[in-house]
Amino acid sequence: MDLNGVGIWSSQLRYGNAAEATDAATELDELGFPALWIPDVGGAVFEAVGRLLAATKRTVIATGILNLWMHTPEDTAKSYAALNTEHGDRFLLGIGVSHAPLIDAGTPGRYRKPLAATASFLDGLDAADTPVSSDRRVLAALGPKMLALAATRARGAHPYLVTPEHTATARTTLGQGPLLLPEQTAILTDNADEARSIGTDWLRGYLAMPNYANNMLRSGFSEDDIKQISERLFDAIIVWGDEAAIMRRVAEHQAAGADHVCVQVLTADPKEFPREQWRRLAAAI
Repeated sequence: MDLNGVGIWSSQLRYGNAAEATDAATELDELGFPALWIPDVGGAVFEAVGRLLAATKRTVIATGILNLWMHTPEDTAKSYAALNTEHGDRFLLGIGVSHAPLIDAGTPGRYRKPLAATASFLDGLDAADTPVSSDRRVLAALGPKMLALAATRARGAHPYLVTPEHTATARTTLGQGPLLLPEQTAILTDNADEARSIGTDWLRGYLAMPNYANNMLRSGFSEDDIKQISERLFDAIIVWGDEAAIMRRVAEHQAAGADHVCVQVLTADPKEFPREQWRRLAAAI
């Protein structure tokens, strides 16, 4: 499976009102977005994927990502095969290890050896009665070891919360051939104060996770940048402005080696489906 262009990454499509998610997915498909990405932090993810596949005709539905601690390879492979058989081979399986504070909250010590856990999960997908082949899956990958695994055991990588500079580094690690599908967070406002009001606490929540904080340090940001959510860090991770500003950042990722960029739109209400903003982006592409 190959992807290009600009997709949409949305928690609302996964955890928002199911009827509105279905309606929004149909519209996004009609607007021409090639892929819709949804997270997995609990709940019936395959049911959500099935609803979105049923609501669309052309767009790929991708997990960004399937939390491997919450699923078995056998059940994942079975669900994957059933959904693709029913809906025309449009399900891209994104897989990731999530974060220790989230996984260990329920079962302390469960999160361990993320690289080995990912490789083991992939082994299970390969050995399932209905295998998920390597060209039908991508990995959440930030650091060099997970990126290398994505290059050899998957179709490519789906880095989340990254800069175009990270995309360039990731492309070097992956080499030519594997897909590189970064997420880019965006706020459609020209007002800096409004952008920071919407995005600062959201970003702080993610940077409390060691994987993301460590990636910021690898990317040249300081501990103070992370602690204070400096303007430099904010502007590097979250693009804000009009449609042209958003598309310039997308183009930077593409120039750095991205095959496809999935844009996550933030608004003042995280439960709101940003449908007006999605329409504006579609018109700008």
